[in-house]
Amino acid sequence: MSIFKAVGSNLVSHPPDQGVVQPLEKRLQIEHLISPSNPLATELTAGKDVVDGLGQAPKSLPPHYFYDDRGSQLFEQICGLPEYYLTRTETAILQQYAAAIAQITGPCELVELGSGSAVKTRILLDAYASLEQPLHYMPIDVSAGILESSARDLLVDYPTLQVHGLVSTYELALAKLEPAQLPTRMICFLGSSLGNLTPVACEVFFAQVKAALKPGEYFLLGFDLQKSPDILEAAYDDSRGVTAEFNLNMLHHLNWRFQGDFDVSQFQHVAFYNESLHQIEIYLKSLRSQTVHLRSLNLALEFAAGETIHTEISRKFNLASMQQDLQAKGLNPIQAWTDAKQWFGLVLCQV
Repeated sequence: MSIFKAVGSNLVSHPPDQGVVQPLEKRLQIEHLISPSNPLATELTAGKDVVDGLGQAPKSLPPHYFYDDRGSQLFEQICGLPEYYLTRTETAILQQYAAAIAQITGPCELVELGSGSAVKTRILLDAYASLEQPLHYMPIDVSAGILESSARDLLVDYPTLQVHGLVSTYELALAKLEPAQLPTRMICFLGSSLGNLTPVACEVFFAQVKAALKPGEYFLLGFDLQKSPDILEAAYDDSRGVTAEFNLNMLHHLNWRFQGDFDVSQFQHVAFYNESLHQIEIYLKSLRSQTVHLRSLNLALEFAAGETIHTEISRKFNLASMQQDLQAKGLNPIQAWTDAKQWFGLVLCQV
């Protein structure tokens, strides 16, 4: 059962003395910003983005519909696949440089967008703990199940950690961030999720991050770098079919959320690298002509054989160009790191 606490705009919680270990329940706060009963519910629950995306030609769906509880579990499996180099490469970079990050920022509240199982977050928490700095963590995820389970695991392993989780989209959470309780704050956007944003959406996202931070606060960004198409395509269409199941699970999610009747067996996962745009493109392809209904949205959809739904892009970046873009947005890079193969980049910025 989730621990729900009434959280209003005027609520200010004060951290206990760091030497005092409080019971787990007193160190956990979970706030739902996108529950259907919440007046702040967004398109994630209303379904307007589904109607818009599936009503256009070609059809598309926003990638946040990957992440119901099952989708989040599948993504954690993807992160451990041999072909999926991204997680282990970024993890190695963090293991090497987390101590330097903690030294640069000093006592710092960690806000993580798309927190998932928070595996990489532990590396940062360990670095701050080793410097005897207070531990405050604000995970933000659309999956309430994985957010709460990962938060509880962290609270067991870090006895002085304070967790305030937000079940929310990035946009809504960034707009509602209250002032940090520690001297500074660092918004973390790890993994390769930045690549899921179009160039226009990326511009908007950077502006939202900057608006959520005060002068002197930090932004830690991970992103995938350009490399061989063979390496990239294998990462998004693995031999075990986990990535395909993850993509197809979006249809299960729509069926559950919007009273749909997608026959998932009649769609196929497709992924390839578009070299001219430097991006992986992912689709669901209809294997036959069919009609699909989403009853709670009053939506009937016609699919021709071979017609696709565009579900995701994953853009691949240049490290130097990314730093220039961040600088132009007022997110000033102060340190950048990469691995020996230069497959993945990590940049620490300060407003």
